[in-house]
Amino acid sequence: MTVTYVIDGSGITGLESFWDAIGEAVNGPGGYFGRGLDAFADCLSGGFGTPDDGVFVIEWRDHTHSARALGHEETARRLERLLPRVHPTNRSLFEAKLADARAGRGPTLFDQLVEIITERTAPGTLRLV
Repeated sequence: MTVTYVIDGSGITGLESFWDAIGEAVNGPGGYFGRGLDAFADCLSGGFGTPDDGVFVIEWRDHTHSARALGHEETARRLERLLPRVHPTNRSLFEAKLADARAGRGPTLFDQLVEIITERTAPGTLRLV
């Protein structure tokens, strides 16, 4: 039997609420399932609440609401928070990504999360509803 984890996208207001929603979907109230893009990708690889065989479904309900909440504005906020810690050799690339996000261009956090899920899991794992 395939396990289904349901994310209620209508409750997503930004990246922090996404971390809460996915953590609770997988590991119950107060559950953890990554709180950064790299940690999230690692958690999807197994051992953090998902079945050991890697067979599960993430059903992201009201994903259009989440897409708006995790859009360019939230992407820019995340990049602004990270900017002070960026290594000098990556600063110009990072600043270009920030400028794009502020201008409403480029991939959003929603796009990045969807990409991580589709790259780290089996085909058909993510269901956007």
